[in-house]
Amino acid sequence: MTYSVGYFIGSLSARSINRTLSKALVRLAPQLEMREIPIKDLPLYNRDLDENYPPEARALKQAIANVDAVLFITPEYNRDIPGSLKNAIDWASRPWGTNSFNRKPSAVIGASPGKIGTAVAQQNLKGILSYCNSPQMNVMEAYLQLTPGLIADDGEVTDEATEQFLRDYMSEFEQFITRVLTVLPRTTVPSSMDDSQMESASKASA
Repeated sequence: MTYSVGYFIGSLSARSINRTLSKALVRLAPQLEMREIPIKDLPLYNRDLDENYPPEARALKQAIANVDAVLFITPEYNRDIPGSLKNAIDWASRPWGTNSFNRKPSAVIGASPGKIGTAVAQQNLKGILSYCNSPQMNVMEAYLQLTPGLIADDGEVTDEATEQFLRDYMSEFEQFITRVLTVLPRTTVPSSMDDSQMESASKASA
């Protein structure tokens, strides 16, 4: 069975090294159907909009509902995840009772120019996903120092050991998705909500 994976790139920069990393992961995971879930057009989350969710946020929730699992590819800003990524998570988890990450298998990976490899940002993100009740792949972990030329612009990995590591990471993620969905099949998980359900959830959280 081929699983669909929606991936988030935490950086909004077109030149982001994490976008480059995402290209490598797509190349190395032919067993997974990879779909980027864009976040750059989302407005800042505002609880006042819970009763009238903007179309960009509705599209985000629908995109998550349409995939079997999610992968977060994030940089580290000031020892945390970028505000744009946290904003997307806030939109996806609201209104109360319509959390899009509930029971959705997830994994976290990231790259930085330095040796810390986004380790602190990833730990903070995992805490957020735990609260969102998203089953997480905790092993393997991947904290990458992305040196110049390690991954080409088209996603080709130039170092054999790094390529094998990333291939193994995506293979492990596929196996993790299988384990989670065997216990929590997607048929038990609500998809995105219609207008009446969204309004009811918003009023319940008021």
